[in-house]
Amino acid sequence: MSEVIALIGGETLMGRELRELLAASPLGDSLRMIAAEDNQTGVLSDPHSDPILLTALDATSLKDAGAVILAGTPEATQHALRVNSGAPLVDLTHATEDHPRARLRAPLVEPHEFRVPHDAVQVIAHPAAIALALLIGRVHQHYPLAQSLVHVFEPASERGLPGIEELQKQTVNLLSFQPLPKKVFDSQLSFAMLARFGEEAQVHLEEVESRIERHLATLLAMNTVAPPMPSIRLLQAPVFHGHSFSVWLAFEGAAPSVEQMEELFKTEPFDLRDTTSEPPNNVAIAGQGGVAVGAISPDRNRSNALWLWMASDNVRLAAENALAVVKEVI
Repeated sequence: MSEVIALIGGETLMGRELRELLAASPLGDSLRMIAAEDNQTGVLSDPHSDPILLTALDATSLKDAGAVILAGTPEATQHALRVNSGAPLVDLTHATEDHPRARLRAPLVEPHEFRVPHDAVQVIAHPAAIALALLIGRVHQHYPLAQSLVHVFEPASERGLPGIEELQKQTVNLLSFQPLPKKVFDSQLSFAMLARFGEEAQVHLEEVESRIERHLATLLAMNTVAPPMPSIRLLQAPVFHGHSFSVWLAFEGAAPSVEQMEELFKTEPFDLRDTTSEPPNNVAIAGQGGVAVGAISPDRNRSNALWLWMASDNVRLAAENALAVVKEVI
């Protein structure tokens, strides 16, 4: 098996994260950068690294690859499917979810014996679904759950660099009384919480919420005793990076104490923020793997329930799981 890793979309936000992780691993020297779009080929000047050569996406650039990471546009992903000569595909764009050989992957959640066919198109689960599967699976293993409810607060970075840039420009323009760009969200996100995007938005929150639910249901089913599916509401927050989660858990028996719950999160991939620490937040978790859990408190109106707060770096969490899959196939 070739150790060459073809990264399609190295110029994207996710591509930059993958380059950083790969550079810190033995696989970093095997990376081949491929542009997601033809007009982006050539030398990429990146303030975070040395100049990078982006080659065109075609059969030649994928010919001897041991793995192909899809981190560009959905169109580039479909093009890679057509020209790929048999290298394992690792999809971070979710554009291949309906492919007959698609298999959902999240190595941080999967049991050790989990395997997929070598020719599978390996779709990395939505990072919010991964974070919730880690949390709910860990809790249910020790204290069986009766039901749960989650509010997921999505950052602009889930829409890539265009989402970040639009939020930044909206903020600047709003403060200077200029018209707001709305190409990505088709709504004012700056200083606002959104339950729905405008009709002309590139992606709709309802679609993303449905994807999180599908992926989470699949990941939870990997547990020996599957936890009940939580009720999920996805909201768009006016933040650049990092998922935040408000989680309500109701137990079959009496709720565990705060101290008992904290014991569950003292090992990786959790970062416990106990009562003596500042609760987790999306800014502090930036660049950090795993998930941070804290602000655990009893529900004053339900003796068998409690609340907690969780945060995760959405881009890092997805990239970590993609890299774990790549290491399996190389």
